Amino acid sequence: MTLPTSVEGVPESGRTRSVGIGRAHAKAILLGEHAVVYGAPALALPIPQLTVTASAAWSSRTSDSAGALSFTMTGSPSRALVTQASDGLRRLTEEFLARMGVGGGAHFDVILDGTIPPGRGLGSSAASSRAIAFALADLFGRELTPGEAFALVQTAENMAHGRASGVDAVAVGAARPLLFQGGESRDLGIGCEGLFIIADSGVAGSTKEAVAMLGERFGHRPGARERFVGRARELTEAGAADLAGGRAAQLGARLTDYHELMRAAGLSTGAIDELVRAALGAGSLGAKITGGGLGGCLIALTGPQHAREVTRRLHEAGAVQTWVLPLKGA
Repeated sequence: MTLPTSVEGVPESGRTRSVGIGRAHAKAILLGEHAVVYGAPALALPIPQLTVTASAAWSSRTSDSAGALSFTMTGSPSRALVTQASDGLRRLTEEFLARMGVGGGAHFDVILDGTIPPGRGLGSSAASSRAIAFALADLFGRELTPGEAFALVQTAENMAHGRASGVDAVAVGAARPLLFQGGESRDLGIGCEGLFIIADSGVAGSTKEAVAMLGERFGHRPGARERFVGRARELTEAGAADLAGGRAAQLGARLTDYHELMRAAGLSTGAIDELVRAALGAGSLGAKITGGGLGGCLIALTGPQHAREVTRRLHEAGAVQTWVLPLKGA
């Protein structure tokens, strides 16, 4: 079948679909931030409550120097955010077309509609990229393999974050908690029951800036990288075993210890430290910053009996929004 390169001059019968739809969801890193870039494992959770949907349609325009994609984000994103996202998503679209063997000025209009707050360490950029990749594939009537989807999302993520580990690219399409290391992931068993409460500090972070800052810190302090990565690996591997083995109290303690690791590296903020103290003071088993840092969200492991009080205290401490993610043994 010969695929069209633009809507102009192409009859309806020559197009696979008029609109393609793709979806993805948010994620949270439980343990392993930053260390995963250096080959250590990371433990990630899908957040199915927070989603993004992409709608892709043929455009009457042809590609020019602006690239093969024009997109609109619902809500009121900042100009800087739109510009940053545009670069990565246009590069993803070009890569998709190259994989499809399509050229000749193809151009697409994409609408992104989502509930994942950007810049909060919840995988907004990776989820948007995955949704667009699957929307384009749907437009062409094509199934993406997991490997193809991962490669396309990574294309955009590397532009957005400088050096993306790949954990976000996998986690925004995962159905279960996973352990990611060196480009490979495996689903984890869940022996624990409880709730993860995620709280938005209201301040956007920057993974790209955090990665650069930590790299500079490592460069000026001999042995700092080895100590950080070694401790992170220890906590992540133990936390994965605790999650599978039903040791909720121990898993909570790993979260808090990892927060101290991030805080000591300069990756937390005063606002998030305050949220951590509020969650622990209200009965959480553990709490930490989640994501790249320098802003973003907290994640706390809490028993059902403490959930209401933890949520109340988090809002009192400055959280602008909270979400609850049930953790059920399986």
